[in-house]
Amino acid sequence: MTEVSCNHQARIQIKNLLLRAYIGIKEEEINNQQDVIINVCLTYDATEAISRNEIAAALNYRTITKQIIGHVNGNRFALLERLTHEVLNIVMEHSAVQWAQVEIDKPHALRYTESVSVCLEAHR
Repeated sequence: MTEVSCNHQARIQIKNLLLRAYIGIKEEEINNQQDVIINVCLTYDATEAISRNEIAAALNYRTITKQIIGHVNGNRFALLERLTHEVLNIVMEHSAVQWAQVEIDKPHALRYTESVSVCLEAHR
């Protein structure tokens, strides 16, 4: 098999991470945890990871996920926008990440809707 020499842009998706947090400004929201669903999409240059076939050369998405869980689970946020911004910052702290998009859903935030979400993105 002939190796192709080029850069390999990898897209990683962390889908439907279900956590609980205190989020909102109403008394009911401040006093009761609510579900939030976090989706992260990011890109990084996976050329070295593909070439070496070693975890040390790859972006560790497990570490990123654990950092998100530690930051969000059980914590307090007034605005969905702020929570989304903070999660995006966690992802972008990893220097290998070239672009990231974070979308966070707050299920049943409005009557007659499945959810309300905020989506933010950043790039280097």
